[in-house]
Amino acid sequence: MIEIIPNWHPVFVHFPVVLTTAAVAFTAAGAFSGTRPHAVQCMVTGRWMLWSAALFALIAAAFGWFAFNSVEHDEVSHAAMTLHRNWALGTLVVLVVLAAWDVWRGGSRKTSSLGFLGLLVTVWMLVASTAWHGAELVYRHGLGVMSLPDVHAVQDMTPHDEVGHAHDHAH
Repeated sequence: MIEIIPNWHPVFVHFPVVLTTAAVAFTAAGAFSGTRPHAVQCMVTGRWMLWSAALFALIAAAFGWFAFNSVEHDEVSHAAMTLHRNWALGTLVVLVVLAAWDVWRGGSRKTSSLGFLGLLVTVWMLVASTAWHGAELVYRHGLGVMSLPDVHAVQDMTPHDEVGHAHDHAH
């Protein structure tokens, strides 16, 4: 297997976000298209996006579990990791249950109700919240990233004007 730095979780986390968003968009387009010819195609596409989102969420969660247990972190980051993990596990359960229920109820043979669309939007909001907590781990806590160069040392050595890049770095 190819070694990914720091792990495979970042490779897969974007799929559930995008696929759930697409599921909402296509399902809404189908639900609000009435009897137009493309309505059924939108519904079918939305359902496939939902099912794919659930599958990729399972994959992302599996690699997330490995990341949770292998990424170096401090106590504050651990609390943030635990919060993200808890959101992810809850969201995963809801997403998989909704997708399984959709398969069980007949999938693409039935049109979606506004109630189903409402549940799908709720799942999408859970996915977005989970993604936000994950982004906090990377962008606020610096987990899973290689260390950056000391920008202040580089700034002291190279004036920005020389490289065509001028703005104030005052903090």
